Formats: sequence, C-alpha cells, structure tokens
Amino acid sequence: MRTAKIVAASVLMTVALYGCSGPSEAQAPPAPSVTVAVPLVRAVQDWDEFTGRFEATQSVEVRARVGGYISGVHFRDGDYVRRGQLLFSLDPRPAQAALASARAQLSQAQAQLSLAQSELTRSETLLESQAVSQAEVDTRRGALQTAQGAIAAANANVRARQLDLEFTRVTAPISGRVSDRRVDAGNLVAGGSSAADVLTTVVSSAPIHFVFDGSEAVLLKYQRQARQGAAPIQVRLQDEADFTRAGTLDFTDNAVDTASGVIRLRAVIPNPDGFLKPGMFGQARLAGSGSYRAMLVPDAAVATDQARRIVYVVAADGSVAPRPVQLGPLVDGLRVVRSGLQPTDRLIISGVQRIQQPGMKVTATNGQIRPVARAQTAPVTTIAPASSATFANSLSSGD
Repeated sequence: MRTAKIVAASVLMTVALYGCSGPSEAQAPPAPSVTVAVPLVRAVQDWDEFTGRFEATQSVEVRARVGGYISGVHFRDGDYVRRGQLLFSLDPRPAQAALASARAQLSQAQAQLSLAQSELTRSETLLESQAVSQAEVDTRRGALQTAQGAIAAANANVRARQLDLEFTRVTAPISGRVSDRRVDAGNLVAGGSSAADVLTTVVSSAPIHFVFDGSEAVLLKYQRQARQGAAPIQVRLQDEADFTRAGTLDFTDNAVDTASGVIRLRAVIPNPDGFLKPGMFGQARLAGSGSYRAMLVPDAAVATDQARRIVYVVAADGSVAPRPVQLGPLVDGLRVVRSGLQPTDRLIISGVQRIQQPGMKVTATNGQIRPVARAQTAPVTTIAPASSATFANSLSSGD
C-alpha cells in the first residue's frame, strides 16, 4: 500500500513538471523579421560643392554725356531694353543753337579761305611782272594756310556740336534689364564725366556669371582638369533640391588671397529666360573625380559600433554578421560604400534596430534599394572679398 502511494506521487510530480515545461518552450521568442537587399551598384561621380553669388556679365550706370534739362523718359521701370534703345531725352534746343553757330563759323572760315586763295593767285601773277615782292607772295601763302587751318577747326567744331546734339538722346549702352529711373522729366542734370548724375542702371541677363571662392587644393585640382577642356559646373538656387542648371568654369583669379587662403573662381551659366538675377545666392558643384562604379546603400542601413561604421550582413542560414565599412558621399539619397562590402552581400536595409548581437538568427525578406531624390546639404566655403580682376580663360591657359 505504501509502495502504491509512492508510485502515485511520483507520477503526479512527473505530470506536473511536464505540464510546467510545455508552456515555457512555447513562449520562446521568434526570430526577428528584417528586410535585406544587395547593394545598388551604379556609376557615380564625386562632387565638390560651393556657395556663391550670381553676377551680371555686364553692368552699366547710365549717365548723360552732356548736361541739360530732362524732357522725356522713354522706358518703364524693369523693362528689358536693347542696345541703342532710347531711354531719356534732353532738351535739344541749346545743342541745336550751338550747332547752328558752329556751322556759321564754318561758312565764315570757308569765305576767308576763298579770299586767301584769290589773293595768293593775284600775288603770284603780279610777281611774274615784278609788281609785288616775294615777301608779299609769302604773306599771301601764309594767309591761305591759316584759312585752311581755320576750316579744319570749324569742321571739328561742327562735329563736336553734332555729337552734343546726338547725346541729348540717352540710349541703352547694352542689352539687358533696366532698373528704375533715378531722375524724372523736368530735372536738370550734369553730364560729360563719371561724376555726372546716374539716370538708371542696365545689367545684362543672359548669360550670367556665378562667382564663388575655392581653396588652393581646389584650384590645383581643377586647373589640371581644365587642361583637358572647360570644367563643367552645375548650379541650384537655395529653394531648389536638384542641380538643374549647367554651365562651365571659365575664369580663375590671378592670385590666392593670402589672408583667407582662397581664390575667386567664376562660371558662365545660360539664363535665356532671365530668371536668375545678379546678387542671388546659389550652390554650385564641380566634378571632383571621374565616373566610377560604386555600391550604394541607404543611410538607415548603417549602424555605429564605437568609432566604426558597420552594416549587418545576413548569411544563407539566417545568421547576422557585422561588416565594418568605409563610407563616401550621398548620391541620390544613398550612401556610397567605398570598402568593406561585396556586391553579392545581403545587408539589412530595414530592421537594423532589432539586431541585438552578432550571430543571432533573423527572418529575412528580400527587398530592393532604389535611389531617393532629396536635398543635400553642401559644404559652404567662406566668401572672401572678390577681386576686381577681369581676365578670362586662365584655367585653360596652363600657366
């Protein structure tokens, strides 16, 4: 009887222990789910980015070349004007009167010339009969030469007065966008010098310059590249995400600024619609290297292990292994991996935060890496005082 009780108690304990162990095994956590993909391999190009300002290729302060009374304004503020188009007109009557006086002086000089010619001819005839002396003939010849000089001076005076009359029409010296009028009709303005009143300004609109500063290292790199042709450049405005405007680097200054260690560079950008305005800021990028094949991964796939950057690679059996990688710039929203990864590696692109330790098992779902267009933050160079040098094409000169 006692033996039967002991056996029954053993059976009950065994059943109880078995019942307790069953639920514990059922609660084991499943392998975390992650999304994996192979790196996107494509041709990329490294870029150097700069911040700069647009400048007009031509800019003119319009001044009157003669003084006078403004009788008319012949443009609307902000209009596009063509070279030679009438902008301001001055009262022409003083210039017309001066021209009439100059022409009268010319007629008088012509009459003096005719008289001097006649007297010289008469004196030469009388000299043959010795009725006059040689000195008299020489005097008449001198009077003729003086009259000829007076004719030349009178003609020059007439041309000068004609110019003054033409200058009462102030025309656009270049084609471009005109500013607002600085002087209204009815005002008296000075003219004929750089200190004269500024009537308005005209700036050219197409093409337009983009001016920025680069370091000496940038100068050396692009100066060598320029020997193979003009260096292409891409530009975007501050509110634009993509570099949609293209141009060429056509100028570098003749010296590096010793105070800041930078040099002024300039690019020419087409501007057929006149949308770009002088003084606007923009960002430019220049090709920092030739095109090469690179592996691209999302930034979300990159983790940090102390000072290292790593990605997690999933093996065929579902185990996870970290891979230290060397990273490059962003291209279309994806990070360039320079080393540490193979094109056939399956890396985790979603669910990296679920990885607790190397070697753990995961449930992998195949995904795909696609480019993501997004705005990029470009490194900004400090803008030094721009030089006033204006010579061009020094990048391709090879000096």
